[in-house]
Amino acid sequence: MIGIFYGLMSTATALNKYRNFSEWFDKLLLEARILDDRFPVKGFSVYLENGAYILRRVREMLEKELRETGHKEMIFPLVTTEELLGKEAQHIKGFSTEVFVIESAGGKPLDVKLIVRPTSETIMYPMFKLWIRSHADLPLLVHQSNMVYRHETKATRPLLRVREIPWNEAHTVHATAAEAEQQVKKAVEIYRKVLDQLGLAYLVLKRPDFDKFPGARYSIAFDAWNPDGRVNQVATVHNLGKNFSKVFEIEFETRDGKRENPHQLCYGFGYSRVLAALISQHGDDRGLVLPPVVAPLHVVIVPIVFKGQEESIKQFCYGVAERLQKFAVKVDDREDVTPGEKFYYWEKLGVPVRLEIGPREVAENRATLFRRDTLEKQVVAVEEIEKAVETVLTSIGQSLAERSWRIMRQMVVEISSIDEVKKVISERRIAKFDWCGSVECAEQLKAAAGGELRGSRFDELEVPSGPCIVCGKNAAEVVYFARAY
Repeated sequence: MIGIFYGLMSTATALNKYRNFSEWFDKLLLEARILDDRFPVKGFSVYLENGAYILRRVREMLEKELRETGHKEMIFPLVTTEELLGKEAQHIKGFSTEVFVIESAGGKPLDVKLIVRPTSETIMYPMFKLWIRSHADLPLLVHQSNMVYRHETKATRPLLRVREIPWNEAHTVHATAAEAEQQVKKAVEIYRKVLDQLGLAYLVLKRPDFDKFPGARYSIAFDAWNPDGRVNQVATVHNLGKNFSKVFEIEFETRDGKRENPHQLCYGFGYSRVLAALISQHGDDRGLVLPPVVAPLHVVIVPIVFKGQEESIKQFCYGVAERLQKFAVKVDDREDVTPGEKFYYWEKLGVPVRLEIGPREVAENRATLFRRDTLEKQVVAVEEIEKAVETVLTSIGQSLAERSWRIMRQMVVEISSIDEVKKVISERRIAKFDWCGSVECAEQLKAAAGGELRGSRFDELEVPSGPCIVCGKNAAEVVYFARAY
């Protein structure tokens, strides 16, 4: 038995997404013009026109929120040095097996080896040292959208585990610990706002200390559910404390004339992983199902022509398109493709609304409206077409979000024993239980069930109601456990 959340998908074909996720996902990426993973260097991919468009829209949405909350966009270099990367011991230990190294240029060895950025702390912070002198220079909030490069040691997966990663990273500097804590909450809200607009469902979890970002005081992550039961970490927020500012000698003069190291944060939003979550959570066995906010095309109009009426039907379609110019609209008037083939094609690409117009629609001055998320049809008078499309697009965004959160809630199962953890993980779901906080118990669970302890809720207080399910000692927190990418 797969799990009760599959009951939300009533048709037999809809189960393919859940039972054969990898095959479904890889096939859809290429067929829906999202990504071509056949580039001859492993872990590097080509983003096709639809994938590139969606990435750009998500980037615009995030950068708007960052801009409106005072973050300044900057562009930092691609490389750092071994010396700078090695300054923070925990940081270099965390990335030492993942970095790409440039050792020569112009056919000659470099005097200093260059590290291609796995993330930008060691690139930005030498500059922060130069820029920050006084409390008047704080807070400093900067961000950049870029590519980071990590030599993924596990098996690569398109969008999910790659070596060239499109993302946004923000770095902030604060005079006090309290101000840094406030910024953590603001960062979480920025990411939440964007993910909510995309209709994605996720858990906001504080990572256990053994799984935090190298060099951080603590880490918070957004884990989105996936149809195969794994979680997909789409964004992270890290409170660095003074760890990096001490190492990189960033100091400022306080209001009372003292010299202190500031508190720092860094947070990252993975564009490719968010794209993977959009495809995985919203898609079905017909193809993509896109929230209108990121859809390259909102409405496709398909003429259903009859011999002798071709021109009048097409002209009617273009007249309807004129009424819908506030949306991204297209008339598919290809003559060598049947209406059924067009339906299949545009459903695969996830266009939210399709309008079907044939002789009857022309005679009655109406259109048949098909919505991609529920596959429902309705007849709409041409005079009401703009309002009807706008209403349906809004409804689709809301419906996708409600469905994703409903599945998320049904995937999480409260349990009270190791055997139950094994069962939940085997059913491709997420276990929730009481834990004492010891690394030993976490490792025992991982060995027994094959998942990972993902952490406890950051955004909601959950109090243990029983002992640790592993050792039986007093529980310190309620945690979530799942397989992950």
